[in-house]
Amino acid sequence: MKFMLLCCAAIWASPIFAQKAKKMDYPKTEKDGTISEYFGKDIADPYRWLEDDRAPKTEDWVVQQNAFTQSYLKDIPFRNQIRSRLAEYQNFERRGFEMDLQTFTLQSIQLGNENQPIFYLKPTDGGKSILFIDPKEFDAQGLASINIISHSKDFRYVAYSVSLAGSDWQKIKVREVATQKDIADELQWVKFSDVVWYDRGFFYCSYDAPKVGDELKGTNEQMKVRFHYLGQKQSEDPIIFEDPKNPLRYYGISLTKDESMFILTKSTVTDGYETWYTRAREIFNHPPFFPLTIGFQYKVQVIDNIAGREEFLAISNFMAPNNQVVILQPNGGFASQKPIVAEQKDAALQSATLVGKYLVLDYLKNASSVIKIHQKDGAFLSELKLPGIGSASVSSFDERGQFFQVSFSSFSQPTSIYRYNISTFQAIQSFVPSMAVKVPIEVEQVWYPSKDGTKISMFLVHQKDWKPSTKTPTLLYGYGGFNISLTPNFNTNYLWLVEQGGLVAIPNLRGGGEYGEAWHQAGMLMKKQHVFDDFIAAAQYLLAKQYTSTSYLAISGGSNGGLLVGACMTQKPDLFAVAFPAVGVLDMLRYQKFTVGWGWVPEYGSSEQSKEMFEYLWGYSPLHQLKEHVPYPATLVTTGDHDDRVVPAHSFKFAARLQECQAGNNPTLIRIDVNAGHGAGKPLAKVLDENADKWAFMFWNMGIKKLK
Repeated sequence: MKFMLLCCAAIWASPIFAQKAKKMDYPKTEKDGTISEYFGKDIADPYRWLEDDRAPKTEDWVVQQNAFTQSYLKDIPFRNQIRSRLAEYQNFERRGFEMDLQTFTLQSIQLGNENQPIFYLKPTDGGKSILFIDPKEFDAQGLASINIISHSKDFRYVAYSVSLAGSDWQKIKVREVATQKDIADELQWVKFSDVVWYDRGFFYCSYDAPKVGDELKGTNEQMKVRFHYLGQKQSEDPIIFEDPKNPLRYYGISLTKDESMFILTKSTVTDGYETWYTRAREIFNHPPFFPLTIGFQYKVQVIDNIAGREEFLAISNFMAPNNQVVILQPNGGFASQKPIVAEQKDAALQSATLVGKYLVLDYLKNASSVIKIHQKDGAFLSELKLPGIGSASVSSFDERGQFFQVSFSSFSQPTSIYRYNISTFQAIQSFVPSMAVKVPIEVEQVWYPSKDGTKISMFLVHQKDWKPSTKTPTLLYGYGGFNISLTPNFNTNYLWLVEQGGLVAIPNLRGGGEYGEAWHQAGMLMKKQHVFDDFIAAAQYLLAKQYTSTSYLAISGGSNGGLLVGACMTQKPDLFAVAFPAVGVLDMLRYQKFTVGWGWVPEYGSSEQSKEMFEYLWGYSPLHQLKEHVPYPATLVTTGDHDDRVVPAHSFKFAARLQECQAGNNPTLIRIDVNAGHGAGKPLAKVLDENADKWAFMFWNMGIKKLK
């Protein structure tokens, strides 16, 4: 049945939840006597055996839980109807940035309900496009995704990476442009790396092969910067940089545009990084690296070197939490920096792209994008006219610096690609997707007070003729961490709720990057409770305005946002009807022991570093703050069995404990996606399945028995 737009009120049943007559009989989860001591306090961990996600007993538990969840979801009568409608929303063409390969342009295109983007070469003389890389070459079911794409300086080769089943592990392969075929080179155990071409090969970062069985849960330590010569075996790749004394480091690599300087960043991941450099022509003789900055308190991102001088153009947040563009001198550190584009007090600088002799600067102002053009010496030239209030990102296009590209999306406009002439600042080419399904929406930005009085901004997305009601099905979505910003972005998943007369609310919580580094730091470490307070205050604002009621309010978030949902539903279990903690960091005492969890210690702190920090983490850790005999919201925990970012053990243990504690009749289910990871690279079919299950679960547990 077709959904009707902007007419007829939805027919809702009373949220008495008559379908849940008694407490559910969940699959039994074994408990053991595991106890850990933290600074003299014993903490029970009876579900620790679930951390061994490849053990037969754990795999059997996964099968039982998935079967139980699916038996519940299949009885929701409109589940398949939702899935079909979500697929209709996806029936339009999506494109990524173009890459200039001189005689070709390379671009990703995803048509309709294709599982993954496909890469095509388009001849610059106007000839017919040529298929270049199809992810189905590596997995017919759509489980393979293509990532880092970088071309050699002579445009003969393109390096790309392949990830399977959503894992962060990637294989780097090299394809010849002329023949559209791979050469023999293949590099393994690559994670969080760029490919930087130089001379007869490229730089990259990798780890040693993990122990068999630990590929998806073992701690990733001792990253190495290597160089790969085309045609040689990976085992022969020389190590350019490693630091055995500091195994818990990530490295970033780049070259200045003239290839004279190699830039190395040493990062503890989330709380600043050091920036070092050396002369590229000497790098294979293992020259020393020289510091531009030392210490992890601040962040410096090198844009380029100043030609003819030992100076660097960079973004810095030293004495400028909203970032500024500066010139840095070697060995002078932050004290040597000279601002050339000063910090904007009302906007946070996100990135700088050097295009010829111009700087294209991307700012966030009130959580929306603003793009400004400056000369390389800092002089302001123009502010780019964007299609509206939304999210933009910038990329250069050609090596000559004549053009740059901007992607733009908003809550109402799918991601569109514009190519600009750097001389005129005018768009000379654009791709704006055309959707067959159109849902007229309206977006408001409101400000509300948090618990301590801090003003928090929030986007509200709804139909144009929406009338507030305490029976409005509402999704409150948040993140609040790691300097990540939630800005206006097109999301077909939200269209369904808006079409049903619902409301999407997205607050810009502390811990994010919407308002600069100070905003980020206000939600870190022992200020993390601010994030939860901000989210709870958002819910209370919606209730006070009578935009919805507790019986029709759902909360959702993934990864750090999964932690957010877990913390808020344990602190305020009576405030929400439904909770969706997705791939969440839910065990705050042990998160640092798996894969790259150690990299989040600067953001969260560690249970092992001090008694004070242990007590703070334990005090909000969702797993540990669940209490028996408490009626928690209807909860659908989601994770992937190949998630090697936030290992599924977090979700396994939380779901088991929640099933044990749940006092009311609200269902506590876990949906474990097989052959799926943290989220990136998930095939569209799996995304549609999961979203349909979530919306069906949400509406059913709000007592809504019939859709529009």
